[in-house]
Amino acid sequence: MTLAVRPTLAPTLLGHVEYLETYDAMRRFAAERGEHTPDVLWLCEHPPVFTQGLAGKADHLLNPGAIPVVQTDRGGQVTYHGPGQVVAYPLLDLRRTGYFVKEYVYRIEESVLRTLAHFGVTGHRVAGSPGIYVRLDDPFSHAALTGPFSPADPFRGLGKIAALGIKVARHGTYHGVSFNVAMDLEPFSRINPCGYAGLRTVDLSTIGVHIPWEEAAHVLSQKLVTYLAP
Repeated sequence: MTLAVRPTLAPTLLGHVEYLETYDAMRRFAAERGEHTPDVLWLCEHPPVFTQGLAGKADHLLNPGAIPVVQTDRGGQVTYHGPGQVVAYPLLDLRRTGYFVKEYVYRIEESVLRTLAHFGVTGHRVAGSPGIYVRLDDPFSHAALTGPFSPADPFRGLGKIAALGIKVARHGTYHGVSFNVAMDLEPFSRINPCGYAGLRTVDLSTIGVHIPWEEAAHVLSQKLVTYLAP
């Protein structure tokens, strides 16, 4: 797969592409990155695939069935990618951005929060659990999450709508964030999503927001361009 390098962080919509093809392209981009290589942002959706992070444990794959499982070099545990999900891959040189990995993660999450807000949905962070969550009983509520929180049930009525997994090599980022728009959510029941048994996974359509994939990809890409800026 040949992918054009843009002079700025302009989003490139790749459409429906195989995961392994994109994964190889990211690694090749990272390996060939030089001091003057422009930053890029790729957005796509993948055919059904489970991906394991470096910390991934086999027992979190409950019943993959015919869906392929790919071992990757990103952080985190197992997740699922499939049609109806926007996957965004920012390929940045962190030396140029002026911020470090922790803030990079925060900025990606903020981009998802602002994307959800664009569609009237309130997203939430959960401490120690990267990604973005929504209230299952009222995803449009603006009320803040309140404690005390039970360690046995850290997600207390939440559903995960965006998963995050990144890799940084020689100051360059790859992998990224997946945002659930209108999916077949059944494959998530075949894993412990992100390593959490019983964690509910939702998408925009499940909570009553029905928009085309292209619209979600456009809004997310613009938020990422804004919040990942130096």
